[in-house]
Amino acid sequence: MPPKPLFDLSRIDTSKVLVDRDGIYTVNPHRFEFQQLDGIYVCEPQEGIIVGYRDVRDDEFWVRGHIPGRPIFPGVLMMETAAQLVSYYVMTVHPGKGFLGFGGVDQVKFRGAVLPGMRLTMVGKMIEVRARRCVGATQAFVEDQLVYEGLITGMWV
Repeated sequence: MPPKPLFDLSRIDTSKVLVDRDGIYTVNPHRFEFQQLDGIYVCEPQEGIIVGYRDVRDDEFWVRGHIPGRPIFPGVLMMETAAQLVSYYVMTVHPGKGFLGFGGVDQVKFRGAVLPGMRLTMVGKMIEVRARRCVGATQAFVEDQLVYEGLITGMWV
């Protein structure tokens, strides 16, 4: 049985983007093909919650070779999207410590395929923010279907 969502997705107004790609650029250093977040819908520091999204396009570098004829968004890129979401949250809510780099993943499960043309909604809930590392529980949805879950650890670099 899938876990309970970390955030009530019905609370998201998809017509209101809190932070766009350019705003994400001001915090996360990822560029070009490796910028995985397209926008942030929600950031609730008092609850430790952040919700963002990624539009999966049919012209991306991995489409041609990742299951030719039926491209599937790579799981490793779902994990990277989650890491960028956690990084954005921590570097904006706890600024001044530098860059939060990828430190690890745990308890990752993929529960559905994500195809070009779909919007991946990524939810993060911080469960630990310390001086040396941060841990966020993350989930990704396509519409209301859970397609990914995992714990992301970030380390200050």
